[in-house]
Amino acid sequence: MEHSKNTLIQINQYGMGHGDPSLAIKLMGSYLKLILDDDRLPKIISFYNAGVKLLHRDSPVLETLKQIEAQGVVLLACKTCLYFYEMSELKEVGIAGTMMDIITLQANASKVITL
Repeated sequence: MEHSKNTLIQINQYGMGHGDPSLAIKLMGSYLKLILDDDRLPKIISFYNAGVKLLHRDSPVLETLKQIEAQGVVLLACKTCLYFYEMSELKEVGIAGTMMDIITLQANASKVITL
């Protein structure tokens, strides 16, 4: 599978869009499944603020994220956010990184998509 050059997707909330939380998580699940099924995977997905909750062991999109990671996509979670949400031990996928890591990824990416 070829990854989209050097695309960085940033997820900064628990779901996709604003409005009803159950719709937001449904949309995020759909989005993640579609990029996986359609072979349009980014090189990296970073998670910060409430977005790190998607990496939690009880996340409704966890299985899809595991599949995405298995395809070689780097899933990077903000350490500060993990600590803030008391999730350091509850993260099931991805690696913890710093804000400087996220800044570097943004600077080096050929395309940045924020959800």
